Amino acid sequence: MPKRELLFKDLEGEREFGVLLLAQMGGAPNELQLIIETTEYDEAVQGFRPRRNFIVRALGVREHRLSLGLFGRIALLDDHPVLYQHNAPRVAVHFDGKPASINELIIDLSQTYVSTFGRWRSIAEMGDDLNTAMPMVQLLETGFGLLGTMPKPLAERVVKVLEHHCVKYSLSEEVGFQTHDENGRSRLSKALLLDTSYVVALDYSIEELGKV
Repeated sequence: MPKRELLFKDLEGEREFGVLLLAQMGGAPNELQLIIETTEYDEAVQGFRPRRNFIVRALGVREHRLSLGLFGRIALLDDHPVLYQHNAPRVAVHFDGKPASINELIIDLSQTYVSTFGRWRSIAEMGDDLNTAMPMVQLLETGFGLLGTMPKPLAERVVKVLEHHCVKYSLSEEVGFQTHDENGRSRLSKALLLDTSYVVALDYSIEELGKV
């Protein structure tokens, strides 16, 4: 069985958990190494019985947020909110017109951000998505301007909010966005999730420690 499938199979059951023991920089540029132990909860001893240890090498790391310790869910995805910033073209959203209620529009924009990214992103940490040249209230009071330059999945939701508030808009998508390089290799990242921890990287290799 391929080691990636073995790791994921070890963590399928309700009594099976992983432990992120170590996260460290690897030998190659932008490489991150994770040491993961798989375990099974044994009610008889009220504790965890170790099963196997794996080393996960994340290659071409773009971003990570990791917490050492126990986790219950592992997934490797190519479609997830943490990937929008890396895998989607950026779109400039310009607006023209004033909403009936600026405060309601701001609340709806904030809720749209939350519904798009959930617990994975916050406006505070991803401020580049919205125009911060001036306070949002002041910007909307001008009646026109750049609302923000944001990943396409977010832009598609934002324009629906503007439509709801009867505000006109125009979109300008990033020029030259490419999903593959000149050799046909994918530029798109994948997200490795360990509960709420994650790594965003171009590719991953998984080996079982102590096995040839």
